[in-house]
Amino acid sequence: MGLRNHVVVVTGASSGIGRATAEAFARKGCAVVLAARREEALQAAARECGKHRGARTLVVPTDTTDVKAVEDLARRAVEEFGRIDVWVNNAAVNAFGRLEDVPLEDFRRVMDVNVMGYVHGARAALPVMREQGSGTLINISSVVGAVAQPYSHPYSMSKHAVQGLGSSLRQQLRVEGEKGIRVCTVMPATVDTPHFEQAANFTGRKVVAMPPVHSPERVAKAVVDLARRPRREVVVGPGGRALVRQARVAPAKAERIMARQTDKRHLDHDEEAPVTHGALHVPASGEGAVHGGWGGRRRTAMRRMVVAAALTGAAVAAGRRMNRGLVRA
Repeated sequence: MGLRNHVVVVTGASSGIGRATAEAFARKGCAVVLAARREEALQAAARECGKHRGARTLVVPTDTTDVKAVEDLARRAVEEFGRIDVWVNNAAVNAFGRLEDVPLEDFRRVMDVNVMGYVHGARAALPVMREQGSGTLINISSVVGAVAQPYSHPYSMSKHAVQGLGSSLRQQLRVEGEKGIRVCTVMPATVDTPHFEQAANFTGRKVVAMPPVHSPERVAKAVVDLARRPRREVVVGPGGRALVRQARVAPAKAERIMARQTDKRHLDHDEEAPVTHGALHVPASGEGAVHGGWGGRRRTAMRRMVVAAALTGAAVAAGRRMNRGLVRA
């Protein structure tokens, strides 16, 4: 399905996956509505979107925990562009720490943003999609929505809730006979975004991106692909897909793998970190960024080069075998 002139709302569009997604839709000729708490960062993202085919943009500063603000976001999108074809629930925050060390107000904030923010988004988008008879709701979850992590309790819980929200909504729409509205869930593995630096941290250890690290553009591509051809759930990253499969057939083993990897590779044993509430309650400053400096783009490119080289080598070998067969004939 072509996407040109579709109207797309993206929450959490000031940085990371949200910003990469907004730019990806802009490159397809879509009108993009950018929502997040930071107006300065949203304006910077809108300027980048405008470079692609002169894409139309609308900036709407929004705290997704505020139901009225999210309702106003949907209203302004319709007033400006007449419809909403795709709504991407992406805004998310995180808090690292032992269960008993994360302050309850921070725990609640993660749940409010990552769960109720998505509920607010769905409740704002669905009436518009029902009226127009079509639309796609895309929820950004995580691999930890299938395999929880230690030291990331509220985030893991919230992403499990996002999985449940997508499943229950699909079932509701099915029994109601709403065939034109689709609900999709995206489950990325580790992504190179500012997310880890902006997270609250009560572990005493520096939080680093747990390899393998993938680029935000890779997740954005998966989101755009879903807008074209909706599917129930998509896992981004081969390691993530393997872990999700493992969780379905051997959940205890998947838990052991995740526990070991998180302790050894997600929390730095050599570098201490001060207690911080991160960007939970006060947005990060500046114009925002797509990448977090963890090398996701470079590593993704290197993996693609390796795969391409392997495929080329296999094709050359197959050609040689074919030629030898012709000579013998």
